Formats: sequence, structure tokens, C-alpha cells
Amino acid sequence: MVDAFDVALFSFVLALLAADWGLGPAERGLLGSANSLGMAVGALLAGHIADRWGRRLVFMGTLLLFSLGTMLSALALGFGMMLAFRFFIGLGLGGELPIAATYVSETAPPRERARAVVMAESFWAIGWLLAALLAHFIMAGHGWRAGLLLGGLPALLILYARRNLPESKAFLHLKTDRRKGRDGGGWDRAADGRPTADAGAVSAGQLFDPEHRRGTVTLWTLWWAINFAYYGMFLWLPSLMMARGFDVVQSFEYVLWMTVAQLPGYLSAAWLIERIGRRPVLAFYLLGTAVAAYGFGQASSIAALLGFGAALNFFNLGAWGALYAYTPELYPTALRARGAGTAAAIGRLGAIVAPYAVGWLLGRGFTQAGVFWLFVTVLLLAVVTLLLLGPETKSRATRGEA
Repeated sequence: MVDAFDVALFSFVLALLAADWGLGPAERGLLGSANSLGMAVGALLAGHIADRWGRRLVFMGTLLLFSLGTMLSALALGFGMMLAFRFFIGLGLGGELPIAATYVSETAPPRERARAVVMAESFWAIGWLLAALLAHFIMAGHGWRAGLLLGGLPALLILYARRNLPESKAFLHLKTDRRKGRDGGGWDRAADGRPTADAGAVSAGQLFDPEHRRGTVTLWTLWWAINFAYYGMFLWLPSLMMARGFDVVQSFEYVLWMTVAQLPGYLSAAWLIERIGRRPVLAFYLLGTAVAAYGFGQASSIAALLGFGAALNFFNLGAWGALYAYTPELYPTALRARGAGTAAAIGRLGAIVAPYAVGWLLGRGFTQAGVFWLFVTVLLLAVVTLLLLGPETKSRATRGEA
């Protein structure tokens, strides 16, 4: 929830900064990209640390990092200072997200694992909704600094609530195995029962071992594509609404109504994912996002904008939930956090490129319809990769092997 609150809040801040500091499209895109660059670095570091020293340490440290960064960014005096703060915030946010999904995946019962991850991710929708409410009722009248000061408070409260959070049992078992010189457990054994990996010798290179290669290529493609589409579309959404002639209050109000569709998107994905599997649910929601992106880019009426905007929120966030459930199940315990963190880091490369690319294209006369065709193409590429290469993990998770 607090992760989404920060990301969503800055999409509204970005629209106000443009007017306050006279920022052009390229500069606004660069601010979004700086945050994503920090998230890429944070995800890589967090995955390594979580597999070596535990999930709980990363869970707590990253939350503190981006909550303080959000509050301090309210004091930014200019573009360069805000750019640095957004990178700093990204370090914490990027490390938090994949490790949170890994932690939930390792602590939930096998038959409920995917649903538990998607339900946990559904609170992203609550964070977006709270940010939209704050923007509509506070920031529209009191400015972006007030929004950022308030934005860091929920994270500090959650940090206090997490103080007694136990370590993942899967990681504790892995730690015990390492001390005894055994393999990492989970499903990383050959058919004859011999261990395929020494828990003390796990490296990022094992992500491309024969048993992991297809899954890794699939995940990297999916994470890159969904980040590109999400951060390209959603960070710009309030600004795009203002560019269509709506004032600040109208734009924030319309985005608020679109945001309401995120929660049913998550809940429907959570309901479907244990019934029909991870891969078909993920493909369906990615295709739905592509159709909604095309419709939003072509929309010429308020009704169409709101309808396709709501569909964007519904399908894109449902796809995010399914992806977070799918990712940890593709790797054994000893490699899980690193696999998830590396995939998230690759995804952030898409998030780095997208906001700046949108600003660059708009600054050179491209229409919103033309920009949204780019998102459609990327999403369709992700669906094709998933269907051709992606393994299904539902049966593995049900047997408690993931």
C-alpha cells in the first residue's frame, strides 16, 4: 500500500511541478526515469542481500529508505535536487517490492500461495486510491510539498507495525542447510535425488542454468514490458489528462475514478489464478491492458476516457498481481530472492526508458494515440513470449515444491 502511495503520489506531483517549475515533457520524463533507475539498483542489491542475510532485513531497511526520502523530497529547491531524491527513493522502493512478494510466497500455504501474493499486491490499489484522494483534496489546493510531507508518514507507521515480523521459515531452513553444507532445498534436486546446487555456492549465473533458462528469459521480458507500460502510462496519466484541456481539479478527479478499478482487477486475478493457472491469467490481463491502451489513446469523449482509463487500471494491475505470484515460483529457495530481484531490476530498465520516451515523443509532436500504440506493441510482445516460453507453475506450487 505504501509503495503504491509513493509511486502514485509522484504522478500527481509531476503534473504540479510542470506548472510550478516550468518543466518541459523531457524534464518530467527524466524525473520518472531517475526513480526507476534507483529501483533497478535497489532491486539488484536487495535480491542479493535477501538471499544472503534474510528477507526481514531488506523488508525493513528499504521501507525506511523510501519513506524518509519521500518526506525529504518536499524540501527540494530545484530540478537537480528533486532528481537526486527520486533516485534515493527508488533505491528503497525497488528493493521492497520483489522481496515482499518473495516473503509472502514463502510464508503462505502451498495451495494458497499465488492467491496470497495477489491479495497482498491488491493493497497497491489502496495506495493508489489514497494518493488520488490526497491529490484531489489536499494537493490541488495546498501544493505538491504538502503532499510529499504527508506521503512519507504511512510508511513510518508501517515500519513500526513490522518491528516484530518473523523471518521467512524457508530462509531459516536454507540458512541451516548452508551451515551443514547441504543444498538449498525446495525443488532444486535432480530426478535421482542428488542436489543440483550447493547452497553455499549460489550465484546469479545459475539463473541461466538449463532448468531455469526459459523461466528467466520469460520473466525478464515480462518484467521489462509491464514496467514499460505501467510507468509510461500511469506516471503520465494526470499530465495527459491536463494536456487534453482539463484543469488540475478535473484531471485529479477523473484519475481518482479510474483508480477505483484497480482493486477489482487484483481481486479477480486472485480468484482466477488458483483455478486456471498463472500463465493463462497473466496472458489474459496483459491482452486486456493492450486493448485498453489502444482505446485510451483513441478516446475522444469523457465517457471513453473514463471507461478505457478504468480498464487500463483493472487489467494492468491484475497483470501485476499475477506476475508477482508467478515470479517466486520459478526458482528454488536458494535462488528465489535473487531471481525475483534480478527480474525486477530488468523491469526497471523498462521503467527508466518509458517516462522519458513518452516525454520525448510528446515533445516532438506525437499524439497521445501514437504514444499509446507503442505500449500496445510492447504488451503484445510480452504475451507472445509468455505463451511460447513461459512454464506453468500451478502444479509445482500446489505440491509445495516452489
